[in-house]
Amino acid sequence: MVDSDRLAQLFVALADTLVADFDAIDFLHTLTDASVEVLNVQAAGLMLADQRGTLQATASTGDIGALETFELEHGQGPCVDCFATGRPVANVGPDEARRRWPQFSRNAERAGYASVHALPLQLRGQVIGAINLYCAHRLQLESSELNIAQALADVATIGLLQESIIRDQSVLTEQLQTALNTRVLIEQAKGIIAERHTSTPAQAFTALRTHARDSGRHLSVVAAGVVDGTVDTTTWSEYIS
Repeated sequence: MVDSDRLAQLFVALADTLVADFDAIDFLHTLTDASVEVLNVQAAGLMLADQRGTLQATASTGDIGALETFELEHGQGPCVDCFATGRPVANVGPDEARRRWPQFSRNAERAGYASVHALPLQLRGQVIGAINLYCAHRLQLESSELNIAQALADVATIGLLQESIIRDQSVLTEQLQTALNTRVLIEQAKGIIAERHTSTPAQAFTALRTHARDSGRHLSVVAAGVVDGTVDTTTWSEYIS
């Protein structure tokens, strides 16, 4: 059962982009985290279109980055189809999934996921990306779960496309491109933290994000500091859960 109070809080968080120091990459991770938190899924991955309209892996939970990258490199998978059509791809049976996305399906199964579903990030026909939902133990998602997932994606899309941002379309384009570029920096920082604290990439990212919030700085700024050595991570044990 979804906690209605918590769901309301998440909707507010996803709609609250009217701030001077809006952090796009943290916002996108909020969407993936929220999807896992309120739905009975084990992981979520978000893809956004870059300036050329090409999908790029942008945010994810857990350690599904390799699967997301594989889907993009081979051009097959629920998120790719969802972005191309602007329509949800959900509750596709295992036999059909293997026919439609043979390589991706095999990799998803090896990673321990029974099914993967995708929902578009779009508003009035403008599709800016899609979100993958990974289920470890179920082949089907309930219609109520899909409705909540789409609502979260819709609110996040509206937040990104609201008038204050797209008054000048180049501002939105630049903001999304920055989020895409920041992903590489964050992956480098995660590797440094994980090696230093003998932690998983997921734990390293949690530490990175927690420190950024505690210090009141953007995720990209802290990640850059970790990479260039200006941010001291030797005392971050408290952040590693």
